[in-house]
Amino acid sequence: MLGLVEYLPIVLFALIALVIACVMMVIPMLLNPLRKTDEKISSYECGFEAFDTARRTFDVRFYLVAILFIVFDLEVAFLFPWAMVLQEISWFGFGSMMVFLFVLTVGFVYEWKKGALEWE
Repeated sequence: MLGLVEYLPIVLFALIALVIACVMMVIPMLLNPLRKTDEKISSYECGFEAFDTARRTFDVRFYLVAILFIVFDLEVAFLFPWAMVLQEISWFGFGSMMVFLFVLTVGFVYEWKKGALEWE
């Protein structure tokens, strides 16, 4: 029985987290009940109707934005582990990451100058 008492703070923490999560889900329902309007059910950030034929072609700009997002998202994904081991890899690791960031920056400037980031 003594071993179970050691888990009391974890159980208490889980219960408090559950209560806070439930409260945060219920309060918006009470303050602003769901009302469907034409504006809420209209197309959202996609530029075309959400429910249309599957054979409709998409504008290439949507794909371009998705690819650019993936490229810069991966940059951040590489920065986190690098930051965690920076003390162990010393100046060589710092220099190699600066070269990586420089290449990404050159690519970003190239995309910017070519107008790839312009929507219209």
